[in-house]
Amino acid sequence: MTIVFRTKYSFYLNVTKQTVNPFEKGLNILDLSNIVRHIVISAFPILIAIVFHELSHGFVANRLGDPTAKMMGRLTLNPIAHIDPIGTILMPLMLLILTNGQFVFGYAKPVPINPMNFKNPKRDMAISAAAGPVTNILLSIFSILILKLVIAPLSFFLPESVSSTVMTPLIMIFQSSVVVNVVLAAFNMIPIPPLDGGRVLTGFLSHNQAVSFSKIEPFGFIIVIFLIATGIANYFVMPIVNLFLRLLELF
Repeated sequence: MTIVFRTKYSFYLNVTKQTVNPFEKGLNILDLSNIVRHIVISAFPILIAIVFHELSHGFVANRLGDPTAKMMGRLTLNPIAHIDPIGTILMPLMLLILTNGQFVFGYAKPVPINPMNFKNPKRDMAISAAAGPVTNILLSIFSILILKLVIAPLSFFLPESVSSTVMTPLIMIFQSSVVVNVVLAAFNMIPIPPLDGGRVLTGFLSHNQAVSFSKIEPFGFIIVIFLIATGIANYFVMPIVNLFLRLLELF
């Protein structure tokens, strides 16, 4: 019998240090100009981040012997193939409005992977899972290089009017790309299935330990929501985010 497992949801967050209670902000919640600004700056980086994140899962799995994602049309840069109407559009938009742009959370469609096609299912599943966060770190490095090697030099030579109207928004978008990709990578490495970290951890466990650990997966999404709602996730995510951001300053 062939069992098709699905990789974790691709979660993305956009948070600031300021905590916001939307019920204390009154009509400011509907500050449309602020909401539109956040959407324009963050939408493209988030879309690129989750598309490449999911694509990398399927690509690596295909190279390791599982063509499931390829056969189901998921090895594509077309964002429609990776977008979940609720998790990628409705939920982030509602949170964006309710928190006045202070907190965004969502997920993309999980990529289908059949570990039975792997030569070493436990190891290759872990490698496929790790591909997502690794890709996001590479995207953050790429964004920094574009900022330093392309946008910054152009801003120096272009007229001030062009620089302020074109280059400044581009700088903000690529800065957002750095943060979005780092946070996405760090958050997905939380060692709870169905997140990537849970898949990677399973690859290091013995068979019996892996079977026992995988039993929490049906409750994984609830656990993740609980960790976010209580702020516990920050104790894991933010140190990794800060570490990555400091390392990226070397580029």
